Order: sequence, then structure tokens, then C-alpha cells
Amino acid sequence: MKFLSPEWRTEAETKLKTELNPAEWKGVTVALAMTYLNCPGGETKTLFFRVTEGQLVELSLSQGEQAQAEFRLSGDYQVYLRIARGELGAQLAVMQGQLQFKGNLLQALKLAPLADKLNKILAGIPAEY
Repeated sequence: MKFLSPEWRTEAETKLKTELNPAEWKGVTVALAMTYLNCPGGETKTLFFRVTEGQLVELSLSQGEQAQAEFRLSGDYQVYLRIARGELGAQLAVMQGQLQFKGNLLQALKLAPLADKLNKILAGIPAEY
């Protein structure tokens, strides 16, 4: 299945709901949008997560950018692939300017372990890049 395809999104939602432990993230409520620029075919895609009390309640994939998330990351598709493959951490990518971040940086640093967990789970989905 192709990375960021509707089928991949469905598999991602299933894995996240199964592997994300709400007890571990109790009290965490956040909306996060990750925008992938320069996807194959020249498209821009956004993966949107909504976590309420540590549980994934929404995962959507859309064309273009999505502005309603309290935290937004955007960057080149190739940078996200390196993150998905475990070759680069999201925090380091932000610090190096490879990903652009919008939102409360202090709050985001507190939520960094959740973002790392999301990326680790998503990296476990077999996909064609």
C-alpha cells in the first residue's frame, strides 16, 4: 500500500487505536496537523490527529494544508520519510529547520514523547514510499 494513501490512513488509524495506550497519555488532549509538501505527483497532503484524554479520536488525510490544529508541522515529503524510517527525529528536524513548526513551543516540548510514539507506530506500517 502507498504511504499517505486512503488505505494507509485506514491502517494507521487501526494501529494507533490499538497501540496508543490511553492510560499512558491520560490527560493529554491535542490536535496535530502534519503537512507533507512535494508529495509524489507534486501534491500537498495533511495528516491530522486529534487525541482526547490520551485516546486517538480522529485521524484524517486531506489534500492541501489544514489550519485548525493547535500544533502544525510542515515540511518536505522526503524529510517525513526519513522520520518514518527512523533516520531522523522530528524534534531534531524542527531544530534544524527541516520541518516548520507552528504552535506553543513549550507545550509542544512537553508533548514530544507522544509525537515520537505516534511516529514510531506509523513507521511500523509497511508502505511503498
